[in-house]
Amino acid sequence: MIEKLPPLNALRAFEAAARHLNLAGAAEELHVTPAAISLQIKTLEEHLDVKVFHRLPRGLALTAEAERCLPTLQRGFALLQESTRLLRTQNQNDKLDLWTAPAFAAKWLMPRLSHYNRLHPGVDLNINASDSMIEKQNSANHAIEQIRRRQIDVAIVFGHGHYPGFRVDKLFDVHAVPICSPSLRSGQPPLRTAEDLRFHHLLHDDTDYDGNHSWKDWFAEANIDGGSTERGTHFNQVQLALEAAAERQGVLLSLDIMAQRDISAGRLCVPFGPALPLDKSYYVVRPLYDQVAATENFCQWIIDQVNLTEPYTLPGSR
Repeated sequence: MIEKLPPLNALRAFEAAARHLNLAGAAEELHVTPAAISLQIKTLEEHLDVKVFHRLPRGLALTAEAERCLPTLQRGFALLQESTRLLRTQNQNDKLDLWTAPAFAAKWLMPRLSHYNRLHPGVDLNINASDSMIEKQNSANHAIEQIRRRQIDVAIVFGHGHYPGFRVDKLFDVHAVPICSPSLRSGQPPLRTAEDLRFHHLLHDDTDYDGNHSWKDWFAEANIDGGSTERGTHFNQVQLALEAAAERQGVLLSLDIMAQRDISAGRLCVPFGPALPLDKSYYVVRPLYDQVAATENFCQWIIDQVNLTEPYTLPGSR
């Protein structure tokens, strides 16, 4: 006799609560109330006649029975997702929906993408560059909501890396550094030391995210008087600011990783330090249960690309 399965919603509620070990976290992930999660868990316990959680003053603890079944349940959800994908894409190329922060897409991903396309010609990429992939005001909620609502396969998020319900791999840390055309170092006036910035036009990357360093921060860290720190030209997109720097229009304070390819090509350089670390990094994020080959291959490819990128020494880094 085939045993009747518990309701799928009850199993999902249990699995989410088992990862978060609290009702509030599971409720936020599944877009329901904590009371609804509690009701689903009660339904599951009554259906199985097994207790799955010990209720603690702060949070939950798995029972021994729940600990034994959780890995198998998670594998089951992964298989369900893969089966659904196969039904949707029968006799079609694999499709991958990728969302990324605009600057990362333009300055880091695009120059490398032809390599991925050669390796995986059977994958159709749908690339969306969106500011929603940048955490703002110390909150990941907006980025995560976008990933869930749009059913995104892979996202490149610039943030803090805490994304419950998702698999997360850190790509790299970033620093704010002075960036300019190499020709400025021997120009008139020359740009040999940080003090020389007093005689040069300042370029500003005003990309909207919490923790973006300004020239005021940099001059304070360098312990020098650079004059007015707001003078110069301001840009709301880093791509424009980097192009202005490459065209010898001034010295830019921006993220090192965005300029890395132009630095390797000799179009830009970091003339001196210090380098200011940011409290955000770039992360590749995908749904926890998604083990689709196209998704896994893309994530592994981008991690390999990061590992293959030739490192450079940040002048004056601390």
